[in-house]
Amino acid sequence: MVVIIVLAVVLVALAVLYFVGKRLQKKQEASREQMDAVAQTASILVIDKKKMRLKDAGLPAVVYQQAPRMAKIAKLPGVKAKVGPKVMTLLCDESVFKVLPIKKECKVVISGLYITAIKSARGGLDVQTKQKKRSAFMDKLRGVN
Repeated sequence: MVVIIVLAVVLVALAVLYFVGKRLQKKQEASREQMDAVAQTASILVIDKKKMRLKDAGLPAVVYQQAPRMAKIAKLPGVKAKVGPKVMTLLCDESVFKVLPIKKECKVVISGLYITAIKSARGGLDVQTKQKKRSAFMDKLRGVN
């Protein structure tokens, strides 16, 4: 009898998660379509980039007030860049944040205050591959100098 009750609770929980997930996925697709509709290509000079909280990013107060609770707590990738004559703080996609070079001029796709893609960079993009840190002890065992 207990097994049947536990099984019923688990099935109800899975059904609720399924429908909530579908609703969130539809919202995400709609917001992605809106971002693509207002996206424009701009040339920016990247001054600095770092992960920071939304409160410390220096964005307008309206952005902070409209952000979801988890976005206010989490550290987001932020870029301080010169767009035309203005120095602005922009948020960016995680994949763009990794590749975006500092102190270089780049052509990026901007949607509002959000960098969605990088098209090119003057002097080329520096794609850095992380190498595993090798210990000196293992190098001695292998005979590597």
